[in-house]
Amino acid sequence: MNSSRLRILSSGPGVTIQDGGRHGFLRFGVTESGPMDRLAHRTANRAAGVPWDSAAIEVSLGGIELSVEGAPLAVAVAGGSFNVSLDGHRLPPAALVRLDAGRRLEVRAGTSGAWCYLAVAGRLDRTPELGSVSIHTRTSIGGRPLEAGTVLPVAELKTSDLDAVEIVAPWLDRSGENVRVILGPQDDYFNAEQIAAFFEATWVVSHQSDRMGYLLDGPNLSPAKGFNIVSDGTAPGSIQIPGEGRPIVLMADRPPTGGYPKIATVIGADLGRLAQLRPGQELRFAASSVEEAVSALRREVQTLAQPVTLRPLGGSLSAGSLLRQNLVDGVTDGEC
Repeated sequence: MNSSRLRILSSGPGVTIQDGGRHGFLRFGVTESGPMDRLAHRTANRAAGVPWDSAAIEVSLGGIELSVEGAPLAVAVAGGSFNVSLDGHRLPPAALVRLDAGRRLEVRAGTSGAWCYLAVAGRLDRTPELGSVSIHTRTSIGGRPLEAGTVLPVAELKTSDLDAVEIVAPWLDRSGENVRVILGPQDDYFNAEQIAAFFEATWVVSHQSDRMGYLLDGPNLSPAKGFNIVSDGTAPGSIQIPGEGRPIVLMADRPPTGGYPKIATVIGADLGRLAQLRPGQELRFAASSVEEAVSALRREVQTLAQPVTLRPLGGSLSAGSLLRQNLVDGVTDGEC
């Protein structure tokens, strides 16, 4: 049986492996981890022809360079508008490429976006920890961030004759929109003036942000009932207001509980958009409803249920490219 290995040639900080997440362990203090941008992660996996929750490499602004050893391997890249190149030749920021032995794929920060995903047409052969191979950066559950010299075996290869094609995924462009939130669960700790300030302010993503939480710079918020609450559970997108008054949006590696009032929660369909903001970028919040949040999530699921479109990079489609497109059959289990 053919075997293949990805060799990491260089890697910036914060490059990890993430699958659909580590579920079922919150009562033991272990949060899900998983991708910062779920939509981009699933798009890359869909383009690679593997299940949406498969393990993929999550690339931070530090970038990555890698090569393949052994059998050729197809790799899908999708996420922010990163600079992607194969042996020095520029590719679209969302592309499906064939890596033959010795070829180098490089992904670096580009014009926008903070995270990008590399999904393989196969399976990253890693031993799950607590049911997942996702790497939790604060505890090292699932392993440590990837670094130069790391070798990742790939099993269950899907063969491909293509060289490189573009992934047509217009839904990855989510710029220019407010981030929608649902107030609560402790919005009653804040008076009307503080709630208004939260929605009227232009917030800036701090350089102190990471996979655990995005710290926001802007006006200080001071809850009328004080900053301390009995610690309770958090959710992805919970917006805590600690004693200094600067909001913290809890992200993929969030703590399972928190003792600060949470003024609002980012809806699931918008959390990836927020995650793709770089330090120094601005955002505003907009009030949403549970019904709108559910509807937005359903639209996301419906988008990913459609076959992924691959477009040749000039010229006509080769027979191999056409065969490759058939790997994506449009079947989905409808889970989110």
